[in-house]
Amino acid sequence: MAANVFPFRDARSAPDPVLEAGPVAHGLLPVPLVLDNGSFQVRAGWACPGQDPGPEPRLQFRAVCARGRGGARGGSGPQVGNALGSLEPLRWMLRSPFDRNVPVNLELQELLLDYSFQHLGVSSQGCVDHPIVLTEAVCNPLYSRQMMSELLFECYGIPKVAYGIDSLFSFYHNKPKNSMCSGLIISSGYQCTHVLPILEGRLDAKNCKRINLGGSQAAGYLQRLLQLKYPGHLAAITLSRMEEILHEHSYIAEDYVEELHKWRCPDYYENNVHKMQLPFSSKLLGSTLTSEEKQERRQQQLRRLQELNARRREEKLQLDQERLDRLLYVQELLEDGQMDQFHKALIELNMDSPEELQSYIQKLSSAVEQAKQKILQAEVNLEVDVVDSKPEPVFNLAAYHQLFVGTERIRAPEIIFQPSLIGEEQAGIAETLQYILDRYPKDVQETLVQNVFLTGGNTMYPGMKARMEKELLEMRPFQSSFQVQLASNPVLDAWYGARDWALDHLDDNEVWITRKEYEEKGGEYLKEHRASNIYVPIRLPKQASRSSDAQASSKGSAAGGGGAGEQA
Repeated sequence: MAANVFPFRDARSAPDPVLEAGPVAHGLLPVPLVLDNGSFQVRAGWACPGQDPGPEPRLQFRAVCARGRGGARGGSGPQVGNALGSLEPLRWMLRSPFDRNVPVNLELQELLLDYSFQHLGVSSQGCVDHPIVLTEAVCNPLYSRQMMSELLFECYGIPKVAYGIDSLFSFYHNKPKNSMCSGLIISSGYQCTHVLPILEGRLDAKNCKRINLGGSQAAGYLQRLLQLKYPGHLAAITLSRMEEILHEHSYIAEDYVEELHKWRCPDYYENNVHKMQLPFSSKLLGSTLTSEEKQERRQQQLRRLQELNARRREEKLQLDQERLDRLLYVQELLEDGQMDQFHKALIELNMDSPEELQSYIQKLSSAVEQAKQKILQAEVNLEVDVVDSKPEPVFNLAAYHQLFVGTERIRAPEIIFQPSLIGEEQAGIAETLQYILDRYPKDVQETLVQNVFLTGGNTMYPGMKARMEKELLEMRPFQSSFQVQLASNPVLDAWYGARDWALDHLDDNEVWITRKEYEEKGGEYLKEHRASNIYVPIRLPKQASRSSDAQASSKGSAAGGGGAGEQA
């Protein structure tokens, strides 16, 4: 755009239509339903067998809920996802079932699932007769999985479910089928960033690391930077607009310090700064006149004021002239020798002598002459002001409502590499990556760095791949090789991978948790597969039985009695 000026789109999400009933079955097997349950966005769709499994997920919406106005008084119920429209007016009411990236609120999660089933055309009144593939967090707590399994089996009555990690689904979607490869996955999302080592196709859960920084913290940091820079626009600098700047105008610097030095150059700043245009109204100034109309009105007001002053001077001059004529007439009586009339006139004028009369005549003559000169000068000045008046400068309201986003374009996304920028005592991606590699032998390190995979919505910044290559070049030995790959679609590849996995394992009972197994082994039970977490069952301490307790107490009392006899 001209002069790097970009308007805010302030996009409103359109309500999702209620789709017709989806595919019911493929042969004797029902069609699986794939849910990518992310902390930022939920993606839902069908895994349809066949040559064309279908387009991108049928449903994508923000994972937030808000109570409708008047909900407690019998009005509209809670609103979910895209039904909210613009989030900013409801920001203080928004609630999410997630704590970081782990779902912990069962009621809000049920609202998200109800919304998904309803808009996909699935009737959830009786039961949902479809297998479900659901993504979960890395090293998901057993309580969270137990809560989710209880909700799916008890509330919706699903036949079976399979859990998997979103970043692993994305990883295998970008690799050849059935490949048992090793690598390092760097998954950065809305709430946190994970570094996951993969050894021969399976997750090494013991060496996984999480950084509690993601897109949400970057948006909050950018909001604080711009609010400090533009205190006059605090209300207009919203989180939704900061997310828009992050998604469309930010980038990762290959060398952060060197890039900051470039921004100190005025020419570089002028060519690369993005001017974000805030919405404004010209009616705020209270006038809709053009500059020519304002200039004409100003000239009319100036002319009217000068004419009023000239009229007052003429009236005063007329009065002074009449008084001067009267005094000159009295002086003529003195010169003609009419002394009686002269003395009467002096008494009427409240004067005592001819010398006082002469002094008044001189002062009044001087005042009349000066008044005539002022009137002539005012007429000349009026003509000069009308001809030579210049237009007054016009206040540029549009420029006042512009946010100059310069170094903020690289400072906000940099926090995942340098958490200390926002005061977080955590290691960045590069330090975490080095820490994980140091836990393996040299030959395993060489294998892992040959397949560094970037996925997640927070890795879509331009320059992310180049920055990771630079970091690996600095930490790896001299002349060693490595390979960095960015997911083909960092946002949707997790859903695509889960869909492909569901189609490949549609009739494989070794990876699905059935209702019978849920009832026997509990909600935290997990069947492992190449894209899943590692199942660690709950180990409770064994409690001693009552009979053994009684025997132990009887032995203790007998020993106590024997000791007492010996003492006696």
